[in-house]
Amino acid sequence: MRYDLVIFDNDGVLVDSEPISNRLLAGYLTELGHPTSYEESLRDYMGAAMHRVHDLVEERTGQRLPDDFDDVFHARVFAAFERELKPVAGAVDVLERLVADGVPYCVASSGSHARIRTGHRATGLDEWFEERWVFSSEDVGRGKPAPDLFLYAAEQMGVAPERCVVVEDSPLGVRAAVSAGMDVYGFTAMTPAERLSGASQLFGDMRDLPDLLV
Repeated sequence: MRYDLVIFDNDGVLVDSEPISNRLLAGYLTELGHPTSYEESLRDYMGAAMHRVHDLVEERTGQRLPDDFDDVFHARVFAAFERELKPVAGAVDVLERLVADGVPYCVASSGSHARIRTGHRATGLDEWFEERWVFSSEDVGRGKPAPDLFLYAAEQMGVAPERCVVVEDSPLGVRAAVSAGMDVYGFTAMTPAERLSGASQLFGDMRDLPDLLV
């Protein structure tokens, strides 16, 4: 393959969590008096770290979310993951191919380490990721669209940014990868292709990814 490291986003790329988490986020924000539809949650928060939710609500309304907002939201999400979460179709096939070809990979997610690991355990993907291959926005000062997380992951994995490719499904993630000087393949299963227009390449079926990386 042409790259020395494949960096996966997690939500929507490895685990099919975006419908679950954005449904719950929209519902919780609405409960708190900030009416938000599922579509608005996808548009504004998909691929973002939690601080973006706090920042946008305060910017738009002048009100701060409750101090326990993150804890309550994550408790709801984790419970739903245990009941409903599935791997993205084709994700295991991609990981099997990378292992067979000896290509290093890791995950770099806006989600917390607890969220990543909960999702991986619920879907069986935990067997594919050693702890040292899992990176979260918690590990850096700024989440996506800042490039910090992807640059940190590349550094920890010992690979130069220009030898990395990022697999992303959110506009924020695409912007972060481009800012990091990395190629980025935009996964369009849930996101309209035009919203990922900055990507090096677009694809809609995860099973097609290995052949695109050659």
